[in-house]
Amino acid sequence: MSNRRLAFKLLLGSAALALLIGIAHQAVAQRWLHGITWPEPPAVTPGDYAAHTAPSDAIVLFDGKNLDAWRDAKKSTIDADGGFTVREALTTKQEFGDCQLHLEFASPTETKNKKGKELTGQQRGNNGVGFMDAKYEIQVLDSYQNKTYFEGQCGSVYNQRPPMVNASRRPGEWQTFDIIFTGPRFGAGGNVTRPAHFTVIHNGVVVQNHTPVRGFTYYDRENLYYEKHPEKGPLRLMYHGDPVRFRNIWIREIRELEGKPGGKTGKEPGQ
Repeated sequence: MSNRRLAFKLLLGSAALALLIGIAHQAVAQRWLHGITWPEPPAVTPGDYAAHTAPSDAIVLFDGKNLDAWRDAKKSTIDADGGFTVREALTTKQEFGDCQLHLEFASPTETKNKKGKELTGQQRGNNGVGFMDAKYEIQVLDSYQNKTYFEGQCGSVYNQRPPMVNASRRPGEWQTFDIIFTGPRFGAGGNVTRPAHFTVIHNGVVVQNHTPVRGFTYYDRENLYYEKHPEKGPLRLMYHGDPVRFRNIWIREIRELEGKPGGKTGKEPGQ
């Protein structure tokens, strides 16, 4: 037998074997059903970060046009480039619980005071994003080559947990925060059955990974406790005297899919 004919027969044999294995796999490997019937996940059109557009199911809190979504915004000014400068603490008119928040911020370009002295630590670009009416805060700060206490760096769960890394850009450059917040759950007696959690992505870098929150994020008192509060509260942009700028702010309320028990269990019927 020639080498060519032998190679052809081996090829046919391999193809037949692969076909038999595929048929056997389909007959044996059936999906396991877990007894839960799920609703169809709703379709959401993603936003475009470069174009500053939000997902289709997001609530837009600032798109460069006005500050109508916020309370106490009399002093804050909208800038020509579509951002706004915070000059007082602002809170949203709407209240939120579990959510996904996107915002962009820029610390002041100038890092010296009026006397020409270099600003350091918490004096540079100090602000914060407060959840549940500022009970739980993620720190905003100019942390580019600027030393401070680690629990007060940009991206920290304020005064509790430092960011895993310092992903800050230079002063004046736009930066992004993508924050996933899940609020605490309380039992009938007010005890915490599940603490709050933060996941924070700073400029595309994970700096908090489902971090549990020990309690209210106070600056000047113990923060190892909770007090029972409603499941929703307003979002707050803090103000500590620094003209930090913000733009492109949107938020999505997180609603977990709820499956119903009582469905089929065991192997799925043949496909």
